[in-house]
Amino acid sequence: MISGRTRLTVYSAVATLLVACSLLPLVEGKAWLVQATLLVAVQALAGALARRMSLPRPVIVAAQFVVVLVLLTALFAPGGALLGVVPSPSSLSGLSRLLSSGVRDVVEFAIPAPVTDGIALLLVGGVAVVAVLADATAVTYRSAASAGLPMLALYSVASGLAKEEETRWLWFLLAAAGYLLLLLASGQDRLARWGKVFAPARGNGPYPGFPPGRRRSATTRAGHRIGVVVLGVALIIPAALPSLEPGLVGGGGAGGADGGVFDGGVAVQPWVSLQDSLKTPVDREVLRYRTDSDQTSDLYLRIVALDEFDGVTWRPSRTGAHTSGIPDPLPQPAGLTGATPVTQITTTVSAAGWYRQKWLPMPYPAISVRVDGAWSFKAADQTVVAGPEQTTSGAEYQVTSLLVEPTARQLAEAPAADQRLVRQYTRVPESLPDVVADTALDVTRGADSQYQRAVLLQDWFASSGEFRYSTDVQVGTGPSAITRFLKDKEGFCVHFAFTMAAMARTLGIPARVAVGFVPGTPNPNGTWSVGLKDAHAWPELYFEGAGWIRFEPTPTRGSTPDYAIDRARAPGVPEPSRSGPGTALPTPGESQPATCDPAARRGDDCDQGKETGGGGSGGDGFRRTLVAGGALVLLAALIVPALGRAGARRRRLRGDAPATARTLAAWREMIDSAWDLGLAPHAQETPRQAAARIVRDGGLPEPAARSAQRVAAAVEEVLYAAHPPATLPLADDVRRVRAALAAGTTRRVRLRATLLPASGARVAWRVAAFRGRWAARLRSGLAWSRRARAAR
Repeated sequence: MISGRTRLTVYSAVATLLVACSLLPLVEGKAWLVQATLLVAVQALAGALARRMSLPRPVIVAAQFVVVLVLLTALFAPGGALLGVVPSPSSLSGLSRLLSSGVRDVVEFAIPAPVTDGIALLLVGGVAVVAVLADATAVTYRSAASAGLPMLALYSVASGLAKEEETRWLWFLLAAAGYLLLLLASGQDRLARWGKVFAPARGNGPYPGFPPGRRRSATTRAGHRIGVVVLGVALIIPAALPSLEPGLVGGGGAGGADGGVFDGGVAVQPWVSLQDSLKTPVDREVLRYRTDSDQTSDLYLRIVALDEFDGVTWRPSRTGAHTSGIPDPLPQPAGLTGATPVTQITTTVSAAGWYRQKWLPMPYPAISVRVDGAWSFKAADQTVVAGPEQTTSGAEYQVTSLLVEPTARQLAEAPAADQRLVRQYTRVPESLPDVVADTALDVTRGADSQYQRAVLLQDWFASSGEFRYSTDVQVGTGPSAITRFLKDKEGFCVHFAFTMAAMARTLGIPARVAVGFVPGTPNPNGTWSVGLKDAHAWPELYFEGAGWIRFEPTPTRGSTPDYAIDRARAPGVPEPSRSGPGTALPTPGESQPATCDPAARRGDDCDQGKETGGGGSGGDGFRRTLVAGGALVLLAALIVPALGRAGARRRRLRGDAPATARTLAAWREMIDSAWDLGLAPHAQETPRQAAARIVRDGGLPEPAARSAQRVAAAVEEVLYAAHPPATLPLADDVRRVRAALAAGTTRRVRLRATLLPASGARVAWRVAAFRGRWAARLRSGLAWSRRARAAR
């Protein structure tokens, strides 16, 4: 029979998981829920075992938190942990960094966000912590109603951020059902502690043959009615309350609900909804411009540069001064000298009224910007940033910029850059997988200059590496996303730009990522129209004399710059290696040329050769879950028997039981202690015979022998005396016998007695008996059902 406390434990875990389902609409993947289920189940088991051992309540809760920490370490930071499981200062530091990156990802990504490692840690860890709090409140401290508070906090976060209004009721029903189940289990537990409720005799029920105990009591019926009323009220009241605005970032403008920079929202980072913009079914116009440039294919409208790479994501640097207002002229772009040919062009831009964000899209590098409003200039990446109340909504501005036209030879012979700049823009985290640097070396094998390496990287992504352009893949960030992209060879501009920039940095080439728009589509009146589908990301690499210049690794998107499109212009640049990652050349029809007609690009006609389908799989996370689960099973197999045996010994030897029960428990503990240490019990022996055998075979000294005989005599008095006398405490005698038996055995026997106690067979016997009782009850129920049907 399942005890009330066990039922409470199970229902508390189930209720927490049902509430956790409300987080599903916030992210793209669902593998994290499997990991969360594992943690919730194991912490519930740990709490049940700790309560079984009668540990103090604070110790039980602390043990559950320790188990959660061990599991999180095994799942998310196994590298620095002892045996991949036991937390260490290094693993705790890794968890802290991952937690910080998760918080940043939550701020940066729009809903539904990709499940980065940081976001997965927040989800899994958050659900596990709520599970511990709910279990501690409902089971350890027996206040099931209060357990709804941590669950409510979790549901409130999910409900406040979710944007799928039409399915929000489903998650509420799941959460409410879980909480009502917990309250029902608590009520049954309290009722069971009051005493047994007897039903009328057979035949007095509402149906013929209705068995005893099957009739619902008035208490049960009232509880069901209360539950229905509470659920109804809970469904009605939220409908009358205002809801939170959707979005992880908030502030969605008239043009978009995601809060992304390309769809009209004011975002903290400019690329949070780039994928949504590329996949939007309606290509809304963002900008319209007129330019005097004859080379419009190179007129990329750059928004911002992402120059900090921490292994999790790329983001704009937090350093660099902002000038108050926009200086005229703007400072000279970094690294650009008079030796590089440039063409000055002027572009007049008009932003759509619905398009609101904090960066001003403009050609790079700009030397003059004229725009009304409160704007500032950041010289580090040549960007114009809006003031507190300023956005691009309806802005009209004029930009004078330079079309930088270095030659391939000039770039190949570029002198070394300043070491301070090189250190800043070639920094990669230690967490970056080795495959990134190894692949970069293989692709660029044989190159004689950094420029040649950059061209080979670009060509490998754009053509020879057989990569496919697709917006139907998971965005992802950080090391796992790069590794998955290099393996699957499918993604869109974010994947290509981020990965090429990371690989360039491993080769010592200063690199960053730019985000903005490709040139757009020409109109009959001489203007150009830029829409949501023109959103793009590309890498910028630094070469002394030319400064930061654009490369285009994304196939079928944008245009390849003249200085990198033809190897013949760069003497000495080898063809792609025929061995290594860049070996296989694309077959006809499988790869598209690097350039594409703007009108065709706007209609996605350039992507006809790509394969569609899901991108990165959850294989890595699933394998980590399996490894962690296997490690936990192995750990449980080693420590659960020891913990269970220690708990049984403690319960048997404590002095709060009645005299008779205390004596019998002490006797069983002495027999089991001898069994664990190699002296198996004999069922046919009397207590006195069993004690004599333990003394003889165990070689007990005189004090321990007297203790064994004293325990046996007390048991005989309890079992056979007409009026058993009050017995003395026997716990010290049992401990003395156990210590003497252990002293007379080898270390190996003692270790086996601790980790794999032979007396644990009693647990198997109880399980078999429990199964037999339930089988008999099931047979009885089936027989009653047959009789009831026959009676009808």
